[in-house]
Amino acid sequence: MCINTQKCSFIFYFILYRSPIRKMPQERDKTPFSFENKSMVFYFNILKCASPLVLLEFQCPTTQMCVEKCPEKYMTLLSAYPIKKDFDYYKNFCQEGVTNSMGVPEILKRGLCPAVLIPSKSFTKRCFPSLGMNNGKVTVGGKDTVNDGEGNTVPAEDLLYGVKNATVVIEARQVVMKIFEDYTHSWYWILIGLAIAMVLSLLFIILLRYLAAIMVWVVIALLILVIGYGIFHCYMEYASLKGEPGANVTLQELGFQTDFAVYLQLQQTWLAFMIILAIVEVIIILLLIFLRKRILIAIALIKEASRAIGHVMCSLFYPLFTFLLLALVIAYWAVTAVFLSTSNQPIYKVFNESACEYSRQTCSPANFSDSPEKKACPDSQCLFAFYGGETPYHKYLIVLQFYNVFLFFWCANFVIALGQMTLAGAFASYYWAFSKPDDIPTFPVFSSLGRSLRYHTGTLAFGALILSVVQLIRVLLEYLDHKLKGAQNKFAKFLLCCLKCCFWCLEKIIKFLNRNAYIMVAIYGKNFCTAAKDAFFLLLRNMIRVAVLDKVTDFLLFLGKLLVVGLVGVFAFFFFSGRVKAFADTAPNLHYYWVPILTVAVGSFLIASGFFSVYSMCVDTLFLCFCEDLERNDGSPARPYYMSSSLGEVLWKDKAGDASSSVQHQSIGTGPEEDRA
Repeated sequence: MCINTQKCSFIFYFILYRSPIRKMPQERDKTPFSFENKSMVFYFNILKCASPLVLLEFQCPTTQMCVEKCPEKYMTLLSAYPIKKDFDYYKNFCQEGVTNSMGVPEILKRGLCPAVLIPSKSFTKRCFPSLGMNNGKVTVGGKDTVNDGEGNTVPAEDLLYGVKNATVVIEARQVVMKIFEDYTHSWYWILIGLAIAMVLSLLFIILLRYLAAIMVWVVIALLILVIGYGIFHCYMEYASLKGEPGANVTLQELGFQTDFAVYLQLQQTWLAFMIILAIVEVIIILLLIFLRKRILIAIALIKEASRAIGHVMCSLFYPLFTFLLLALVIAYWAVTAVFLSTSNQPIYKVFNESACEYSRQTCSPANFSDSPEKKACPDSQCLFAFYGGETPYHKYLIVLQFYNVFLFFWCANFVIALGQMTLAGAFASYYWAFSKPDDIPTFPVFSSLGRSLRYHTGTLAFGALILSVVQLIRVLLEYLDHKLKGAQNKFAKFLLCCLKCCFWCLEKIIKFLNRNAYIMVAIYGKNFCTAAKDAFFLLLRNMIRVAVLDKVTDFLLFLGKLLVVGLVGVFAFFFFSGRVKAFADTAPNLHYYWVPILTVAVGSFLIASGFFSVYSMCVDTLFLCFCEDLERNDGSPARPYYMSSSLGEVLWKDKAGDASSSVQHQSIGTGPEEDRA
């Protein structure tokens, strides 16, 4: 804090310009050199810090100044003024300009000195009351009451609240400064951790090509075993409660209890758990029996997606381009929003501590010292309140803000849609290459990006527009909900909640339809509405496959994100915390070692999400191409399948008993040696 001249200058600047009770303009121009040896911050009336508003505004509404040392005596200005020695000591805690010729009323009226001095001790370079305990009561200077500076006597315990609130601001600033220092000492290690996350994400995608089947079936087996153990545990708890007093009470007889542990003492509770888990277990087993072939197709598509990414490696770095475009969109939106927010006129209002008829009325700081408000209320000040205005522009400013939000949604959705269509076109060119990889274009991602921008810009804009309208409606509903928080109309709250839920579901549906529509546009080049209709009915005809593939893929990608974040996070923990002696000398000295750990963990999650978003898009594209391939072709020499041999083998098993076993031999056998292997 005020340990040297520069830090004390910062506090002096902060007091004058940031405190709600500001100094007069002529006082702001004083140089800070007289504060060189004044390393403590002294509060005129720390009881003002006990206000709950301090926690909201992060400001204590009392005069603060730098002093050489904290007061050591308890005295009031009235008692110290007649005695020259005491008054000279008292002036160490007063502002400049106090003279012996001034009277006590004038000094207090101008706010030059505190009304009372309280014995204090330095804590974090701030003077806080030196509190003690006597017979269970809080005391200061041996007294259990203090003068509040306004002629009232209050319990010394009230000082505790002022001290607590006064330390909130400094502690928050100290934490922020320490976090910033930690970043300056560990930024290069954070970059290394993010690079490791990138390598692990890429490695996981490669391993999915070979271990997808093992991972899926092992997880399914573990899920069945865990649920089975749950059934066994519920039965053991049910049997152990047999004969216990009160255990045979039914849930209906017990009624609602706030202590949920009471329900665990009933046999009926464990019986209900056991029945529910048994039903879930039976459903999962039946689904596995009837959907085992669909799961095999999903696993084969996941493996094929890894193979496709292997042939189109530059697709993994396309999210960087999307991120750059989104950063530009966010920057433009933020600059526009800030401009709109700050384009209002500054409104100043009268602030005062005592009763005043002009309190909270607008004022002009330029001539406030000679205004009637100042003459009627000598202790009042004209301070900035907020930005506003009465012109038509200011009245419709909220409309412009919503319009800016709408443009942000539209541009952001356009950028995301461009990325989806570009990747879909690149992976579709892989699937529809009859001889892989010979027939794949040289630069599939760049070729697809060029086609999207040249031929399908209107399609992307239209799809983004539909989604943006729904998102804007959701923002409006949230705005209405915020404005109506104090309303007591239960029906209005219920209706608003239903609307928010409906539009949330609608947004998810539109995102799903748009994603698949962009894939169909990338394949056929049709307009948005036609492509969306074709994609919807194609998915509808393959509903079970869609559900299985979607859940299996989501689960595998979730495991991948968990694995990447977990490995990098554990490594970062042992490195930055110094738990491993081998890294003790290499790791930087930090205030909070969790700062780089959390940064690396969050960054790893974002990197893994970027890589796996490409993988998810690849799986969805290949799946639509696979379904379209099955409907357009029949495996005959005239209409051969374009799928690889691995997909063909799974499909042949799925169609066991059909006469179309020639799929594997005639059409798929024409693939390259890599696919035959």
